[in-house]
Amino acid sequence: MWVRSSMTYRASFVVTVFGNLTVTGLDFVAILLMFSQVDSLGGWSLPEVAFLYGLSVTAFGIADLVLGSMDVLGGRMRDGSFDTLLVRPAPVLAQVGADHFALRRLGRITQGAVVLGWALASVDVDWSAAKVLLVPVMVVSGAAIFSAVFVAGAAFQIYAQDAAEVQNAFTYGGTTLLQYPPSVFGKDLVRGVTFMLPLAFVNWVPAAYVLGRPYPIGLPGWAAFVSPLVAVACCVLAGLAWRTGLRSYRSTGS
Repeated sequence: MWVRSSMTYRASFVVTVFGNLTVTGLDFVAILLMFSQVDSLGGWSLPEVAFLYGLSVTAFGIADLVLGSMDVLGGRMRDGSFDTLLVRPAPVLAQVGADHFALRRLGRITQGAVVLGWALASVDVDWSAAKVLLVPVMVVSGAAIFSAVFVAGAAFQIYAQDAAEVQNAFTYGGTTLLQYPPSVFGKDLVRGVTFMLPLAFVNWVPAAYVLGRPYPIGLPGWAAFVSPLVAVACCVLAGLAWRTGLRSYRSTGS
């Protein structure tokens, strides 16, 4: 229904997608402006930072396309319309994800993929089969990790009634964080996004292996290949949090 609605006015849809692509692309313009004044950022060259950027934005864009509507959950609970989702013969999580589904978010994925393609062509890497295969694995695993964060944030909204901005701090804030090399951040922050909220496995850790750089905070060599396992663990935990939140939901009381 939402896809058909967005495609009713084709010209408007195209302009909206282009506008979304342009606005999200300003993040990379900011990086280009930085590199117009410096040769490296935290010891990382422009193609290497673009590699991080492309991985983060593409993975997040996929998760945002599928589950980016989770921030409307608080509003639905306040006005009581969330109850209608509970009585429909369809998974509640799928309904919330499809709520206000916006194809315009394809602009973010396209922009991230373009930057990633340029980075792959420009970065100085001695490519091997393992490194080549690791690139799509990073995108898929990163999308799953971000999706888990969206779901966990939605579960928290059930308890808090309206915490969309708290969720956005970890989703939109997380992808912005990962666009820059870990060397520009403090070690405590890097430890936090590695062991507490494992966003580092979206790109920082596996990208370090691809680029031949030292791992953040001295992780072992095999850590570059555990992103799929981290993604599965995050999805399982987020699913449990979502089910627990649904069981605790008591409607608006009105």
